[in-house]
Amino acid sequence: MNGTSVGCVLAYDWLGCPGGVANLVGIPLVDPQQFTISPVARVPLIAIMKKIAFVTAFLEMLFVMGTGASVQPQKNFDLQRFAGKWYRVGLAYDSPGFIAYRSRLTISMGIVEPKENGDVNMTMWTSKPSGCQRKVYIYEKTSVPGVFNYYSTRHKRVKDVTVVETNYTEYAMVYKHKKFNKEYTQVALYGRTKRLRADLMEKFRGYATARGFSRESILTPPPAGKFCC
Repeated sequence: MNGTSVGCVLAYDWLGCPGGVANLVGIPLVDPQQFTISPVARVPLIAIMKKIAFVTAFLEMLFVMGTGASVQPQKNFDLQRFAGKWYRVGLAYDSPGFIAYRSRLTISMGIVEPKENGDVNMTMWTSKPSGCQRKVYIYEKTSVPGVFNYYSTRHKRVKDVTVVETNYTEYAMVYKHKKFNKEYTQVALYGRTKRLRADLMEKFRGYATARGFSRESILTPPPAGKFCC
């Protein structure tokens, strides 16, 4: 097999070679050392590889954009039923800046307190080496039940928070920031207790993976040695 024919098969089949794509059918495997690709054939081959890489990157971008755009809240979300104590028992977060802190993450506790105007006070307690850390977040209601906005002092921007699924008595999955961005987007799993059923943990992992999170970024932290509350 000479350089020209190999170049035709590798680089030109869908660009005008005799026989078109059919040239790829029935070709036996050949030891690469038995032939060389001529410089003339190599140029179109490189161009095609670049186009394939571009299309792949474009499709990945559409996938990421689509995952955020399709985030929907729990149907008929009921804030009063959602109120009360929750434990954060799972977190999917792919921010490069968070990698160093993954091993330090422990289960934290939060209390959801609805306000008369429909907003929510979310108080979180997290165990730190220095002691118990308490933070209060104000989630502002939107026109869509189950979707709230809040200002992130850490990231200096407004984020949206969506309760995507809950049965109110056992678990809840919460998606932060629908416009997907590794630095800002999270999926959290909350439980009414510190330990959830295995099927609920797997549901959380599957949901986060489907939203574009890597397996390494999906965490199920252990309980803190000394819990805050």
